[in-house]
Amino acid sequence: MKEMFKKINMKETRSFVIMIVTIFAFRSMLFEPFRIPSGSMIPTLNIGDFILVNKFTYGIKVPFSDMFSDPIYMSKFEAPKRDDVIVFKYPVDTSQNFIKRVIGVPGDEVELINKQVFVNGKMVSGISDSSPVTKAFANSFDGVKVNFFKVAESGKEFDIQMTDRETQKDTVPKFTVPEGNFFVMGDNRDFSADSRYWGFVPKENIKGKALIVWMSLTLPGIDQNLSFSPSRIGKRIF
Repeated sequence: MKEMFKKINMKETRSFVIMIVTIFAFRSMLFEPFRIPSGSMIPTLNIGDFILVNKFTYGIKVPFSDMFSDPIYMSKFEAPKRDDVIVFKYPVDTSQNFIKRVIGVPGDEVELINKQVFVNGKMVSGISDSSPVTKAFANSFDGVKVNFFKVAESGKEFDIQMTDRETQKDTVPKFTVPEGNFFVMGDNRDFSADSRYWGFVPKENIKGKALIVWMSLTLPGIDQNLSFSPSRIGKRIF
């Protein structure tokens, strides 16, 4: 009888281990959930959005290879395109994950003049006023005047947000994005710690492309108040 129970327990343990390994392999290779902890990507992404990250958009990785070192690709690495929203390991502290929008790819010449972004001599931000924003949303910025603009670039349309206040990085002299690196910015331009402040994102740090919002929930003590936004569920990320 003991021997029979031992065999059953071993079988159950083996099944459990296989299930756990499969789940983590799936997470490592294909899709990974990620929660938006800050407002740096408003209005595209809100605090409390739970998103799904497509980890094979830029190439299929050996399972778990990016958990402890640089990822090992089983297929050719396909570089992110301009305006892709990517999740990556923060270059200053790789234990943290950041999410930003790709502004410059290797070889691009990037320049900021009075908050306006130029890539290869072409202005790519602040092209036109965006659609109206609710008063409640605008008031959440505590009296700071918020300006919303629609960007139409690389076949995509998305909104960005800027204020009238001056920042340290309103103007950045022209530079060239080095090979194997990417220049990224948050859509909430004046409230985003991004490549303007800490430098480029190496391709080895990229975890994947933001795909979709599958839940939107803020929690008291972590964010501000308890808030559930069902209308955001299923929102594709552009």
